Amino acid sequence: MTEKELLINAQEGNIRAFHTLFSEFQPQLKSYLYRLLADRNDMEDMAHDVFILAFEKLPQFRAEASLKTWVFTIATNHAKRHLKNQKRWNTNTFELTREFAHNNPEAMNKIDHASQYSPHRVYEIREHIDYCFTCISKMLTLEQQITLILKNIYSFKVKEIADIMGESQGVVKHLLHDARKTMISIFDDTCAFVSQKGICNQCSGLNGKFNPKQDQQAELMKIKMVKNRASYKRDAFFDLRMELVQAIDPLHGNGADLHEAFMKINHQVNTL
Repeated sequence: MTEKELLINAQEGNIRAFHTLFSEFQPQLKSYLYRLLADRNDMEDMAHDVFILAFEKLPQFRAEASLKTWVFTIATNHAKRHLKNQKRWNTNTFELTREFAHNNPEAMNKIDHASQYSPHRVYEIREHIDYCFTCISKMLTLEQQITLILKNIYSFKVKEIADIMGESQGVVKHLLHDARKTMISIFDDTCAFVSQKGICNQCSGLNGKFNPKQDQQAELMKIKMVKNRASYKRDAFFDLRMELVQAIDPLHGNGADLHEAFMKINHQVNTL
């Protein structure tokens, strides 16, 4: 059955036909919602709600945009309503999280349990870079966060993002410019992986704690090589980071469960 035939059947009420269409971009939709919500349970609930909402509204779909763009619009609006009263995360979230974990044995026990018994518990630096991106993007305004993720991680075009956001292309370009500028600035101030003055050494320090069999010196050498490749240029390094994040699934990576344990603490310290 062709995609057009599936769509006709789905619009006539065939939920199996719609599920076939929906499943083509469901993994991206789920990881997108996770990056916005930073909570796996909330993501699963919202992904289910979006599926139902989209199916109910499907007779209204006129194919003026792709079905994927149309569903992402529904998902984005749903996420915005959910997040509208939540403040941005603190720019010193990583320091607050470390302090909170060290001062709360229960929180540290949950992290240690995840690192020992969870199915996806392997600490890998490249996945931690993706985790850091998700956390730092939550330090942007919600509109900046959405536009940056849609463009840089899921490769939507500016026009498509404008449709999803209900904004002009000019506004989207402005949001992208400001989001990129802010992200680079935060990385420069906090990430030792990016710049010499960064205060965070999580990528090597946590690697030694949670993945001692991995050669820490080798991983640090990889960091040095990437920094040299980027010639320490902030924009170039940000682009390299985005290439890496694009290739990582935050929900099913080798360290997804471990990072989920970290993320729960991040939520706590940003709502205290």
